[in-house]
Amino acid sequence: MSLPESLDKFLHTRATELFRIRHPIVLGGMGSATSPELVAAVSNAGGLGTLGLSGQSPEDVARLIEQIRSLTTLPFGVNFLLFRVNDASVQVALAKRPSVVTYAWAWPEQDLKPYVEQAHAMGATVTYMVSNVPDAVRAVEAGVDGIIAQGSEGGGHVGVMGTLALVPMVVSAVAPVPVLAAGGIADGRGLAAALALGADGVLLGTRFLATKESPLHPNFKQAIIDSDGHDTVLTTVPDVIAGSTWPGALSRTQWNALLAEWSGRENELRRNRQTIAQAVAQARAAGDAQHTPLLFGQDAGLIDSILPAGEVIERMVAEARLIISERLAEMIGH
Repeated sequence: MSLPESLDKFLHTRATELFRIRHPIVLGGMGSATSPELVAAVSNAGGLGTLGLSGQSPEDVARLIEQIRSLTTLPFGVNFLLFRVNDASVQVALAKRPSVVTYAWAWPEQDLKPYVEQAHAMGATVTYMVSNVPDAVRAVEAGVDGIIAQGSEGGGHVGVMGTLALVPMVVSAVAPVPVLAAGGIADGRGLAAALALGADGVLLGTRFLATKESPLHPNFKQAIIDSDGHDTVLTTVPDVIAGSTWPGALSRTQWNALLAEWSGRENELRRNRQTIAQAVAQARAAGDAQHTPLLFGQDAGLIDSILPAGEVIERMVAEARLIISERLAEMIGH
């Protein structure tokens, strides 16, 4: 086998086949941190853009999906958090026939199968994000087509196991169902490592937040660039402020003035939640990076520039190809 053929084999995976994309790179559906522009940019660059739709009304779901369709003709996905799902919004999304539907964070007693079957009936591929092996097995038993194994290095809501251990455990547990690795991945080294762990691709959150198409305030993008990756913590403070309870998740958030003020004082925070939530909303609108929760991953330490999303993908693929080619060349040379 020649070297170019070997590279094509490594980067043409079950994920690229499943999603009908050129590169095994997926945008995480991060709620309000995604937008039609970012989703389309990722899909147009050969990845899979995903729009977070949890909390959106049926009318907004329809409008946002139509915006994506006006910007790309390529496959894209939508994401719903099942613990607070709006069934009417899900039905509208499915009627719009996205290529992929991703679910995550169901309560233990929720039945995943109806959601999977409804999406399949509309012709969609279905994936489910997990932070542990039992949830992966549960999702596969419900009929999903792919699993996203997210390690605790990632930003936003995560479990407690790291990506390096979690991904191969999930790969072994659900084989032959394809798995995407997520959490702490921001460059081609992470993509190559994920493939070596047995994953068929990667899902990125933080790296795509620091792009030109990201809807984040410029100050929040700069906070990612300025981070060394050591300044995030696992906490419940953002969820207490939001009045939200996630099923077993912690929030990876940058340590800032807001966290310094309220960490360890969650009971007092709950008593004053409405007042503090109003102040946080004002800070977020003003781009105040010290007084609003900034949910991003430890891989911020790998990010030093704000790039177009398409360039992020191009650089990742090129770097991964170089790493794989160098390893193969070493093997052939020996």
